[in-house]
Amino acid sequence: MIAKIRGIFIAFEFAVSILVTIALMYIFRDKNYFLRKKFSQIQLFLMGIKIKSLGKADKEAKLYLINHQSLADIVVLEAFDDRDKCWVGKQEIEDIPLFGHIMKAPKMISIDRKNKRSIIKIIKLSKERISEGRVIVMFPEGTRSDGKTILEFQAGAKILAEKLNLKVQPILLVNTQYLLDSKKLTSRSGEASIIYLDSVEPKKDENWLEKIREDMQKRLNDELDNTLSYR
Repeated sequence: MIAKIRGIFIAFEFAVSILVTIALMYIFRDKNYFLRKKFSQIQLFLMGIKIKSLGKADKEAKLYLINHQSLADIVVLEAFDDRDKCWVGKQEIEDIPLFGHIMKAPKMISIDRKNKRSIIKIIKLSKERISEGRVIVMFPEGTRSDGKTILEFQAGAKILAEKLNLKVQPILLVNTQYLLDSKKLTSRSGEASIIYLDSVEPKKDENWLEKIREDMQKRLNDELDNTLSYR
């Protein structure tokens, strides 16, 4: 019951905070990254989420691939990681009245999964964002998992990385689904982990994407074996 009440409060507060942040990003365009980071740090504080970090961010990586299990995934990475990120998200998010500007204001990249030609748009815009000093962030699973399984990866990440010859760093998030379950609308305080895995250069191994998924699943299994530390 407490988790449900917390979830309803966080959902309401989150919605209001997003609208305020969107307005500020349009007003202070040169403070875009700063505003997103502060928004995320405030959300973590209100949700009572602490972050444990393992591994090290590769500053030369141009593409982050992260597992997706909760709305908290974006907040956790934005709050902790110090690079200006350009997220690749579903077109449906950008199409939401008012809230869709969370994609437009910070110049994120939206993808129409029903249009196969949208990969051309992603490649073009990713190249532009990288030239601006940003790192591209994708959820290669394409949808949220149950927090225990790394789903099959979609082809978009492979095409993008190989076309632009991008150095890729996989990032594993652990426990975010338990802390903020967007489907059940529950919220709990606790610890989430960010695990930076070794970077990969796609040109050196044609099976690089599947190996990343396997490595992420293995590491996730190892972390979940010690699940009491997250509950």
